[in-house]
Amino acid sequence: PSAETTEGSDITMNCSHPDIRSYDLILWYRQLPGQGLALLVTSLEESKDLGDPPGQLWVASDRRSSALRLYAPRRGDAAVYYCAVG
Repeated sequence: PSAETTEGSDITMNCSHPDIRSYDLILWYRQLPGQGLALLVTSLEESKDLGDPPGQLWVASDRRSSALRLYAPRRGDAAVYYCAVG
């Protein structure tokens, strides 16, 4: 799905992974225009703060979903964001 926000307004991107296994990592990547994939954050089960870009990864207690929240994103954070498990 696509999501957009205005510069400086927080945005949350949700991801569903209902078939996740107990040993699978949750991974979030982003791809800036004209660049390759860059790993943003990984987690086994806990929520984590992001440094750059500022934000937070939230993981549901059953690990079947996660969400990436960007705080006050800038124009340079415009990208395609991907979640994956593995």
